[in-house]
Parts: sequence; C-alpha cells; structure tokens
Amino acid sequence: MNFILKPFRKLFQKRGLKKMINCIKTELLDDFLEMLLRIIRLTLCLDRGYRRNIKDFNARYAFRSEDGRIAASAIFKNNKMKMKKDAIEDTNVTVVFKDGKTLWEFLMADDPDVFSFVLENKLRYEGNLNYLLKFGYMSKRLKLMFGL
Repeated sequence: MNFILKPFRKLFQKRGLKKMINCIKTELLDDFLEMLLRIIRLTLCLDRGYRRNIKDFNARYAFRSEDGRIAASAIFKNNKMKMKKDAIEDTNVTVVFKDGKTLWEFLMADDPDVFSFVLENKLRYEGNLNYLLKFGYMSKRLKLMFGL
C-alpha cells in the first residue's frame, strides 16, 4: 500500500511547498508596501521640497491585492501622512492589484504606466484616477531622489 501512496505524498509535499513559498512572497510584498509608505511618510517629514506635494492635499488611499492578503492604506490630511496596515473604507481611490507580483512590477517599474496595467487587467482602481496618478508621481519622484 505504501508504494501506491508514495507518488501522492510527493505531490502533496510539492503543493504544500508551493503554498508555503506563495505565503512567504505575499507576506514580503505586504511588508514592502508598508515599508514604501513609511519611507514616503519619513521623506515628507524630512524634505521640505517633497512635502510641497501634499500641501493642502487631503486624500485617502487603499492598496490591496485581489485576494486581500496584501493591504495597506495612506491618509493625507493637514499636510501630513498616516499609514495603516490594512485597507480602509471611504477612500478617494482604492488600487487593487492582481497579485503580489503585479504590485512589485508596478512599484519597481522605471516608468510605471498605469494605463497599460489597467488594460492588461493587472490593476484596477475604484475612485478618482487623478489621485492614483498623483501617488504614482510621488513614488517616481521618491525613487529618483534615492537614485533607484
């Protein structure tokens, strides 16, 4: 009986390993998104020129993956930014990524083209597109400031 179960055991081990790897990737990408928002917040505190981007700017952003395993939010109010570790309600724009890989591609792209991500169904947004474009600009400027 053991010789019959042996191939299935290997199959279950491979699937279990794949699930574990996917969980680790998802957790790392969630941490990466939160770290990026923290870096933006710190840069807003330290750099007067960068802080001009949010002068008199009030907005609520939520970022999440379709499966909900990756989520973070940013709230801009009174020339400051707060970061939350989960998706908030009542946002100006909610950005939904297909998966963690898409989030990584979008954030690390040399010139992230929101429209191509939308057309390829890798990203969708709910709310005002202008807010998404403003966040994209701020992220791009941050990358240039740090030479990435």
